[in-house]
Amino acid sequence: MIYCDYQATTPLAPEAREEMLRWLDGPDGAGFGNPHSPHRLGRMAAAAVDLARERVATLCPPGGRVIFTGSATEAINLALRGSASRGDTRPVAVSAIEHAAVRDTAADLGCPVTHLPVDREGLVAPEPELPRDVRLVAVMQVNNEIGTIQPVERIAARARAAGALFLCDAVQGAGKIAPPAGADMIALSAHKLYGPKGIGALWVRDGIELAPLITGGGQEQGLRSGTLSPALCAGFGVAAMIAKEREKADANHVESLWKKVGELFSGWTLNGSATARWHGNCNLRRDGLDAARLMADVRTVAFSAGSACASGSGRPSHVLRAIGLDDRQAKSSIRLGFGRYSTLAEVEEAAERIVAAAQMQE
Repeated sequence: MIYCDYQATTPLAPEAREEMLRWLDGPDGAGFGNPHSPHRLGRMAAAAVDLARERVATLCPPGGRVIFTGSATEAINLALRGSASRGDTRPVAVSAIEHAAVRDTAADLGCPVTHLPVDREGLVAPEPELPRDVRLVAVMQVNNEIGTIQPVERIAARARAAGALFLCDAVQGAGKIAPPAGADMIALSAHKLYGPKGIGALWVRDGIELAPLITGGGQEQGLRSGTLSPALCAGFGVAAMIAKEREKADANHVESLWKKVGELFSGWTLNGSATARWHGNCNLRRDGLDAARLMADVRTVAFSAGSACASGSGRPSHVLRAIGLDDRQAKSSIRLGFGRYSTLAEVEEAAERIVAAAQMQE
């Protein structure tokens, strides 16, 4: 199986796996302590969590704190719900191509929601028109389906001028490009940057107070009750550290693969901007293609016809429709994702198989 679905998840970095194993050991290894316990084993585990928190914080701007969560989806829920005072019905604004974690949560807040449109390149206007008395604006840094990089610094400044908080879903950009310095809250996911599944984080700028979503023992700064997993935290921390160390090398590697993919898929149409984009995401369409059938025909390559979270729904991508594609064009689109562990030989072979299968549909 050739893996070309890095937007859905990334392989676990061996350095992260090794660090995680230290905190899964039994009594002899003494790495199984509860990080909230006051004894020596608990303090050891707590120190591992603190180190991981520091490492994850390097993916974010200075002047904030990292709150560990079970996923980026939970982090987004904490940001959207926790930042609202009880009974607050002021409007929020989110981009038309946000992940479902933002779109569906915003729709459930009980307040008006404005969807900020994108152009045919998949970009939000740098100074979007915001609703009066808006309390929060949410725009993702890198789109998970088409890879477009949004002008988040200018949008953040626009939100600030309107008196609103700015939330940025940086799941696809963290560890790959510079963090959104103007954000008030940033959502992260470990498994999108070569860390383990089951852990995410919300970075919150100093001075911003949140209400907890999960109550109980008051762990994790009083915002997320429940015992933290030192193993997951440690794996996330090391993955973040390696991502920072390898950021330039990883970007150069992805760029070389992007150029090759452009050659191999000659005649296909790129969805979204070719320049304001993370080049590890290649969303392509071919007239008359049945993407669902193509995925069934090419079972030796792991790729996508859209977001992993929406796969199997049968609905055309809301992202592709937002950039002006009709349902037929959306259903003739595929997404290829590659990254640190992708090889040129794998990308070439995957492209050969996909192109050959696509031609059989003609």
